[in-house]
Amino acid sequence: MTEISAPLPNAVDARSATVRDFAQSELFERTFKEGMALVEETAAYLDGEGRRDSKLLSRQTALAYAAESMTLTTRLMQIASWLLVQRAVREGDMEPAAACAPRYRLAPRPVPATPTSLDLPIALIEYLVRAEKLHDRIVHLDRRMFVDAAADSAANPVQSQLDRLAAAFGR
Repeated sequence: MTEISAPLPNAVDARSATVRDFAQSELFERTFKEGMALVEETAAYLDGEGRRDSKLLSRQTALAYAAESMTLTTRLMQIASWLLVQRAVREGDMEPAAACAPRYRLAPRPVPATPTSLDLPIALIEYLVRAEKLHDRIVHLDRRMFVDAAADSAANPVQSQLDRLAAAFGR
């Protein structure tokens, strides 16, 4: 009888390895820097030039500005949170398996039906577009790491049976 030196990884182990590999990658490093820079730039705009711009708007456009800036801030905080979880994995402050928890997933953003106002300051619109693009890229990365990785391991019938055996025998 041949002895197997290392058990095949189950779905959680496969996802954990994917998370760990991503957190150590150059792609993560670039995405992290881009995301945090966008958070800082946007905060500086909203606290400075954006505040001045908003005082010059009509009442209706100022309401749209407030709504869009809240949407932008929320989206950027979701992005930053996701990136910080990945950095915690990279630095060893969080186990990759813990980072796989659903509460750390980034949901696809709802696509607005129509713009709230055509008179918004161009700088705010540019920050909104940049944040949407970054959010969509991170959702894509999240799906690849968690949803697609789980589907790949579930699609392997042998691995599925090994996972069931491991679960049954407490491995």
